[in-house]
Amino acid sequence: MYKRIYVAATSQHVGKTTCTLGLTAALQQAGINVGYCKPVGQKFVDLGDLKVDKDALLFSKVMGFELDEMLHSPVILGSGATSAFLKNPTEFTFRQRVESACARLERAHDIVVYEGTGHPGVGSVVDLSNAEVANIANAGVIMIVEGGIGNTIDQLNMTTALFRENNVPIIGVIINKTLPEKLEKVREYVGKKLKEWDLPLLGVLPYDKSLSNPIMETINRAVNGYAIANVDKLDNRVETFMAGSLVENDESEIDGEKNVLLVASKKRLPKAVQKIRNIAQEKNLEKSPLSGIIITGDGRHEFHIDADPLCGDYIREHKIPVVSTALDTLGSMVKINRIEVKINTRTPWKAARAIELIKNNVDLDFILKGRG
Repeated sequence: MYKRIYVAATSQHVGKTTCTLGLTAALQQAGINVGYCKPVGQKFVDLGDLKVDKDALLFSKVMGFELDEMLHSPVILGSGATSAFLKNPTEFTFRQRVESACARLERAHDIVVYEGTGHPGVGSVVDLSNAEVANIANAGVIMIVEGGIGNTIDQLNMTTALFRENNVPIIGVIINKTLPEKLEKVREYVGKKLKEWDLPLLGVLPYDKSLSNPIMETINRAVNGYAIANVDKLDNRVETFMAGSLVENDESEIDGEKNVLLVASKKRLPKAVQKIRNIAQEKNLEKSPLSGIIITGDGRHEFHIDADPLCGDYIREHKIPVVSTALDTLGSMVKINRIEVKINTRTPWKAARAIELIKNNVDLDFILKGRG
């Protein structure tokens, strides 16, 4: 059994946290005493008596352990940390913190899963690149790469080089976010290349759109908005969105299965909501298809927009969260399209789906029977 696993990724946004969460939780559900650590973090949450990486907080909620920043999130490279380190590195004990956390976790658990940060070179500025941390932890690496063929192979060749340079063994590769229609092709051709490199292919995960769906709170932040109605519903998930001017032109998005975000100016809002209400009635939908509304502006107002009285009753009846933004409709749609959705404590369905994907598509037996 591999006792120390370091999960790294070829770059940001390929699903490293999702795969790490699925892996640790799946091992835990198999009856293994699993420990978790994010040795080097970049973004933290302030919990008052401790500051930890946001991923460490997520894992503590899913796996049910009590957070200890020196154990689960020993190094945070917040704003100014790297320049301060370069100015006087002897004042910092980053490496010692990681070493201490690794030693304590290994004594307490059968398997310890370490989650990397960004691409393999992140952390090099403080002598804690992903490869260096994996070396400190004496861990083998599972590489996460986004699905494809040519670019996937190129990315793996480049990013595994840093680990080879540091004499860190590669346990295997997980290919994530693969288009379902290309699963077998990717498995065949990338798998063939990995065999040439003597790297096990542990699994190929299909792209799952639900893991990319944001919640209203994420959208609110993206448009620099202000919640003006049903604030307690900002955890609503959004699966698709449409401009108020297009409601009449695309009724296909309005059904009982999709959670629709309506983006409209105050002027267009009543007509758009009435049209959605009519379509929902025609299709005999039991609940509103709207998971949220953004009321857009013209770049000048300062969050004093209210939902029109003509549609306020509908918003109250269906408890639809409403956000006001100074951006116009086009600007809002651009911001929403650019959102990089991350799994977090407010999206429990994503954690459950991540575990399911790992269980169904990754060779966990290979990890459990491995040596290391």
